[in-house]
Amino acid sequence: MPDPSYILLYVDDPVASAGFYGQLLGRKPVEEEPGFVMFVLESGVKLGLWARHTVEPAAIAASGASELAIALSDADAVRATHAEWARRGLAIAQAPTRMEFGFTFVALDPDGHRLRVFTPVAS
Repeated sequence: MPDPSYILLYVDDPVASAGFYGQLLGRKPVEEEPGFVMFVLESGVKLGLWARHTVEPAAIAASGASELAIALSDADAVRATHAEWARRGLAIAQAPTRMEFGFTFVALDPDGHRLRVFTPVAS
């Protein structure tokens, strides 16, 4: 199987969600329509924000049923990102904590999608 190159999130309002992700990512979308907005990340992976009510076939999972995971270099970077996102007003679902896979916290986007920031346990 080829590597996946797109992440699609079903959102209530793609244009409003684009404002949130544009600030978070520090970049502008490469495509913006009322029902769909797309960002290209530094890695080349594309992040699409698709109007939930136009997805076919209709989506049955609720927001928060999956996560976007962002790996950082160390626990200090995780703490700094948590502090910055909390300062920006992102909803924090899980405060920084140590788990068996590493040090992590979870924030939520406006639609309730989970954004997990972590640094893995050294192997």
